Amino acid sequence: MKGQEWYQADDVAEEYDDKRFSRGGQLIDRREKRAVLDAIMPVENRNVLEIACGTGRFTVLLADQGADVVGLDISTAMLQQGRAKAGRIEQEGTLEFLRGDAGRLPFPDDHFDTVIAMRFFHLADDPEAFLREMRRVSREQIVFDTFNRFSARSVYNWALPMGSRLYSKSEVSALLAKTDLTLVDVEDDFLVPYGLYRSIPNALASPIRALDTAVGGRPITDHFASVSYWNTRLR
Repeated sequence: MKGQEWYQADDVAEEYDDKRFSRGGQLIDRREKRAVLDAIMPVENRNVLEIACGTGRFTVLLADQGADVVGLDISTAMLQQGRAKAGRIEQEGTLEFLRGDAGRLPFPDDHFDTVIAMRFFHLADDPEAFLREMRRVSREQIVFDTFNRFSARSVYNWALPMGSRLYSKSEVSALLAKTDLTLVDVEDDFLVPYGLYRSIPNALASPIRALDTAVGGRPITDHFASVSYWNTRLR
């Protein structure tokens, strides 16, 4: 995966949430969490694996909703942040954090009801292999997001510390076909680049987001959305 050394640094983990999901980035955080919940609710008593769980934004959320969740990440520092976050709230479900490699998941076949991977596929050097491994350990459902090739992100992608693999819709459709996954739903969002939201106060970001939402959500503008949220089922 791209940028592993940068991602695993202690200072990156300590500042990760504040840099990405404070200020206007709160809008991104809320939208991503809604996308996950929309795809897999109800989650009570479901067995869920999150790959590349980072600081536990989704693992903690799903455990709070009653799911039994395992969060897996390659970064010890990120997992420490996730455990600290989990310790501050009571969960309806169970939550476990494990260090591991997404390319060799330490679980038997068909072990989880749902596998999710948010903020992961843009770093994947072999997306088909990763998706096959996710499918191997899932019984029912795989949910993930991708950053899109025909978006504003392509303009500044080179400057990001971990870079990004950008996908077209046809590329993802081909991946689903190769891994025997059926598309249930895909949502496209964020014409305005993530970086802009993160760099401005929430009070300023909110009206921009309202305009973004009003313009987006149409066949033509969806083509230029920055991110797509994919909900798939095993065939």
